Amino acid sequence: MSQPVELPRWMDLALLPAINLGLALVVSAIVLLVVGHDPGQVLGLLIKGAFGSKAGLGYTLYYATTFIFTGLAVAVAFHGGLFNIGGEGQAMLGGLGAALAALALAPYLPAWLMLPLMVLAAMLFGLAWAAVPAALQAWRGSHIVITTIMFNFLAAALLGYLLVGTLKEPGNMAPESRAFGDSARMPGVHELLGWLGIAWPRTPLNLSLLLALLAAVGVYLALFKSQSGYALRAVGFAPEAARYAGIAPRVQIMRSMMLSGALAGLVAINELAGVQGRLLAEFVAGAGFAGIAVSLIGRNHPVGIVLASLLFGALYQGGAELAFEIQGFSREMVFTLQGLIVLFAGAMAQVAAPALGRLHKAVSTRQRAAGAAHG
Repeated sequence: MSQPVELPRWMDLALLPAINLGLALVVSAIVLLVVGHDPGQVLGLLIKGAFGSKAGLGYTLYYATTFIFTGLAVAVAFHGGLFNIGGEGQAMLGGLGAALAALALAPYLPAWLMLPLMVLAAMLFGLAWAAVPAALQAWRGSHIVITTIMFNFLAAALLGYLLVGTLKEPGNMAPESRAFGDSARMPGVHELLGWLGIAWPRTPLNLSLLLALLAAVGVYLALFKSQSGYALRAVGFAPEAARYAGIAPRVQIMRSMMLSGALAGLVAINELAGVQGRLLAEFVAGAGFAGIAVSLIGRNHPVGIVLASLLFGALYQGGAELAFEIQGFSREMVFTLQGLIVLFAGAMAQVAAPALGRLHKAVSTRQRAAGAAHG
């Protein structure tokens, strides 16, 4: 079995993902040519749709906000040695927690108090939903992949049951709760910029973007600048060595999964408090699974995850524009482009690594030889 290639950190975190993205774009161009589309036109329209207007940029950042939350959730668990694919269910339960808080308290509380309570409720419900498979892994040895994916189905069933019964709005045929009060609505970015005298079109982009960026900074500090983060990463990298050093793996399993679930739960703030204003059955819409790809592309690092989220946000928004602008270009073609990026950045992430390793070794050897000759 081949061993992973050791690369300098800057090459592993920056250069290798850029090369993988370039390979994905080259293969995507070939696929587009085969089906009769001009790759240059498609790429140009995709970029224009995602970044060419204020409205397009607003939608791109709105999608990216959700992906930051789910990407960070996957990354935290990964650093703890766990593959959490239960982000969908944890986000659903986060939505349930935020909705219960809003429905119960929004009529009585101002926004400056209501919104933090919704954030806290979303995190606590997502955390609690992730804690059960974490405990099964830590104390019973249940495989975290199996338990988390099964908990996705359980969360969907629970949410569906509540939305067709207990929480359903009277007189409404759709499976959704009644509308939240005004104090449970996250202000839109267009509103904030309007207060500052800056004209901005109305889009779903809201102040949850700031929450997502704060979460990225917090995850970076927690994982890489704290003693507890070091312990968590030690268990993920070498559990037996960590145990020998006095670090309890069970504690770190619980900690990483609970933090992961709390981050996934924050999807509800962007989608429900920021846009929908009520609890819907399908508000997650695959974002939990997309977070796996985002984390892989971002190399499980908060900075990389923010950039990968921006990429996926651009693909979602730009892809929607392509379906309108190019005759015969369907959403399935957009999914194909996304799949190729995931393939090269995830499953085939190390394909270019051996060549990069040899190149780096050759350049380093030449530089050392040149230094010795001049010395």
